[in-house]
Amino acid sequence: MKNFTLSALALALMLTGCQSAPPSNTNNTEISQLNTEQQAAPWWQNAIFYQIWPRSFYDSDADGHGDFNGMTQKLQYLQELGVNALWLTPMFEAPSYHGYDFTEFYQVENDYGSMAEFEAFIKAADDKGMKVILDLVINHISSNHEWFQRSAKQQAPFADYFIWRDDMPKAGSGWGHAWSDNDKPDGVWHWNETRQQYYYGAFGASQPDLNLRHPDVIAEMEKMAKFWLDKGVAGFRLDAVRFAMESGGNAQADTDETIAYWQHFNQYVKSVNPEAYLVGEAWADIPVAAKYYGAGKGLDQGFDFEVGYKILGLLKPDASGEAQFGTMQSNQQINAVDANVLKQNLQQRIDSTAPLDFFAPFLTNHDQERIAYQLAEQDDKAKLAAAMLFSSPGTPYIYYGEEIGLTQGGTGHDVYKRAPMQWDNSNQAGFTKAKTSWVEQSELFGKDFTSWWPEFLAEQLSAGDRNVKVQQADSDSLWRLYQHLISQKKQRPELGIKGSYALTQHNNGLVEITRELNGSKSMFILNLTANPQSISGIKRQGLTPSWQHDLNDEQLAGYGLLLLNNTL
Repeated sequence: MKNFTLSALALALMLTGCQSAPPSNTNNTEISQLNTEQQAAPWWQNAIFYQIWPRSFYDSDADGHGDFNGMTQKLQYLQELGVNALWLTPMFEAPSYHGYDFTEFYQVENDYGSMAEFEAFIKAADDKGMKVILDLVINHISSNHEWFQRSAKQQAPFADYFIWRDDMPKAGSGWGHAWSDNDKPDGVWHWNETRQQYYYGAFGASQPDLNLRHPDVIAEMEKMAKFWLDKGVAGFRLDAVRFAMESGGNAQADTDETIAYWQHFNQYVKSVNPEAYLVGEAWADIPVAAKYYGAGKGLDQGFDFEVGYKILGLLKPDASGEAQFGTMQSNQQINAVDANVLKQNLQQRIDSTAPLDFFAPFLTNHDQERIAYQLAEQDDKAKLAAAMLFSSPGTPYIYYGEEIGLTQGGTGHDVYKRAPMQWDNSNQAGFTKAKTSWVEQSELFGKDFTSWWPEFLAEQLSAGDRNVKVQQADSDSLWRLYQHLISQKKQRPELGIKGSYALTQHNNGLVEITRELNGSKSMFILNLTANPQSISGIKRQGLTPSWQHDLNDEQLAGYGLLLLNNTL
């Protein structure tokens, strides 16, 4: 075991060498702070984002669908939680329940309300100091969109708005889903009867890819971005950024043209609003995700998809990440007792071609099984996951319901991951005053996929503790911990991007993570075992507990958490 010290340069940290070995029962890694340049940080570096699935957050008009007015009514809740930035998954008009297949670029989803109600939500969020970003899908649109219908008829100027060809590529040509080893061209090339040609759609026949080499398409995407920026949104989460421009069967992701496209798009967005924010969904290993920084000319941030897998692996040793729409190494089991995976993750970010502040860590999102479900609803483990997330440098993202341990009714369908928020123990868990919610509507899913919700809901209401009202009243709840961690992240400078990061692992299963900046210091002590462990050997000079519900007579409970800080 070795002790490494990493020093920072202006935009990144670099390895400086080895020092003397620590005692044999620990493994200690420290990552030192960035040089503190006198330069104002962009707003997103100090943001705590909360991802909302609008259809599932809160229904204000009793139609079973969450809506804009519902989100407006819950802004006070979000303010109490402490988040200061919101990401809305697609809220443009679309034929699907999920909205990732737009039919309109300039109209809001009718199920969510009117444009006036959306604008009122943006203003109300702004009044409470919250930024709002929208999920923007530029890679593809709906096959029901007018553009595609007219392109299929070869009408000008839409004929080449999509990617067409006369023949199906042969097997072995490299065509197939770019995020897997599947070499089946019919997975991405689809026949159109009207045009008598095949068109490219990486995400299925209902979502044809746009031709982002076409100057008119480029201009339309920029026009759309400006329209929403002018409405007051603070930026965009960009869906599927890796697949914007393909140049052959073996070059369907992360091409140079794709990187250049996002650089150009960023330049345009910044010309509209210099403070607008772009974060990209590049579901890939860190070196690939870092490419979208584009030497400082590309996206402002990209998600760190690896850190959530690492955290989950420490709490669920048999966990392996499910690589959906990505190409991560997802089949490698993580050692349950080796917390050094956290420092390795951070080191990868540091060693990448992007600066540390480029990466936005998170636990799960709408495409992944909820962490509470994966952890078998063990809230003590969920608390440790939250602590590891908030101790990691970067802009954190929280998926709605994560703060109450919202779980799911099963696997095999994405709706399980996106079901209604649970506010209290009333009908439909307080999500709607309607007798049924949208997940029970057969017109969306068919009769065979609506019966799961009543049974799942009954179980949740019977348990009675996995909702906002109950957890807000409990000082030891997961919700209260999230509120505390968010407050700490906003108030304590060492938890920002410039604070040092030191990780020490003890033989008894305790892990301590220390962040420090200019004398301000925080320590996270985590018990990664199921049994109580003594913390008497941990040096806590000048630090006092700010979270200690699991501590009794110097014994930290199994999967317990202790947070300490010095006085600011």
